Amino acid sequence: MNSTNGAAIPEVLRVAIIGSGPSAFYAAERLLKAPDLNVEIDIFERLPTPFGLVRGGVAPDHAKIKSVTKVYDKIASDPRVRFYGNVTFGKDVTRADLAEFYHAVIFAVGAQTDRQMGIPGEDLSGSYAATEFVGWYNAHPDYRDFQFDLSQTSAAVIGNGNVAMDVARILARTPEELLATDIADYAIDALRNSNLRDIYVLGRRGPAQAAFTNPEIKELGEMAGADVIVAPEEVALDALSKASLAANGDRSAERNVEILTRYSEQSPQGKKRRIIFRFLVSPVELIGNDHVEAIRIVHNDLYQTEDGTLRPRPNDREEVIPVGLVFRSIGYKGVSLPGVPFNEKAGVIPNRQGRVIDPKTDAVVPGDYVVGWIKRGPSGIIGTNKPDSVETVERLLEDVTAHNLPQPAKPSRASMESLLNTRGIHFVTYQDWQTLDSLEQKNGQAQGRPRIKFSRVEDMLEALDLADADQLLPSLD
Repeated sequence: MNSTNGAAIPEVLRVAIIGSGPSAFYAAERLLKAPDLNVEIDIFERLPTPFGLVRGGVAPDHAKIKSVTKVYDKIASDPRVRFYGNVTFGKDVTRADLAEFYHAVIFAVGAQTDRQMGIPGEDLSGSYAATEFVGWYNAHPDYRDFQFDLSQTSAAVIGNGNVAMDVARILARTPEELLATDIADYAIDALRNSNLRDIYVLGRRGPAQAAFTNPEIKELGEMAGADVIVAPEEVALDALSKASLAANGDRSAERNVEILTRYSEQSPQGKKRRIIFRFLVSPVELIGNDHVEAIRIVHNDLYQTEDGTLRPRPNDREEVIPVGLVFRSIGYKGVSLPGVPFNEKAGVIPNRQGRVIDPKTDAVVPGDYVVGWIKRGPSGIIGTNKPDSVETVERLLEDVTAHNLPQPAKPSRASMESLLNTRGIHFVTYQDWQTLDSLEQKNGQAQGRPRIKFSRVEDMLEALDLADADQLLPSLD
């Protein structure tokens, strides 16, 4: 790369964004709003469909959250923005390729895998990552062919964040509730025949430290086919938790405790399934021969660290819970990208306020930026990504003004698309996505559902070919 240091600001600033989740669209939005800047933004996505975890991670029974895509539609409709779906970074195009066409590259790939528990038996059949289950029921092509043994009668969900709540809730939903959502059609069939009765939700800290939000825990008590079981001793606060709540005035944590306390005071209604909360316990072993048969847990006590944080540590009490399914939901983790610096331990691209850093030299990598979970780790909600992306783009704009960006040899869309065409890459445009979107909704309408998602890339591409040949009508009329 040749630096533009000392040269004029580019007549057209060319920016590539790798990934198309919320952080990618918020970065594009900020670039579009930059005054006196002529910019072209090309968004590259591995799948033919955009929106990242909004499509593939948000629970299907949370349709309101997904309405944020209307904002992204508006951003994508700007003529300065192009979407290139079905293009894999590192395979179809490399960082060296992008250097030919763009002044800057923003990595917005999220956290694509999960953290391991690191305990014996974790690899037994019947032990899964929550990311796998979430991707499966959301019709994500990577997980479409996974199989989950729903013939079991008991399951454990490890973790007490919102994803853990999603997993427990989807496992406990009635078929009628699921039919009102855009959950994968094959997932409805499998869950309709589920034998699950008891779903244990295990948290290593206490109820006051639970990471789920108030709406998530409240929603569990409103389900048609599941009782929420909380024993009074499970929700009783230890002295440290009481003191922490009093000192911090964390209304969200207080509300969580109030809701859990209410559950502990209610009598079960005899519904088909039970969601059973356990706190201050950690898994230490999955027990079984070829398949999970039980989980061994150790009880924890809380202690206060020097910075005031309450942390769990095991005591001498252990317990075995018979379960045939285990879903670990202890956090997402980023994966490395070819040719891009990466911090393996933290699971992020090393950066300073969004500028990518070479860990060997601690120097800024000119033209490379990062946003979202791959920047800061898997924390926050969808809206958290907006200020995060704005921070990164502000640094990029500072580098534009300071003439610190590389100068590409072929800064044009035509040159970039020529490369894709030469390599035989069947890229999907945003208009193509809108065709798929309409087809999914049309297919859903035929069954009285919001949509029926395509779950295989080849099916998406075939549908687009048929639509192009006028064999299918992409409109809803």
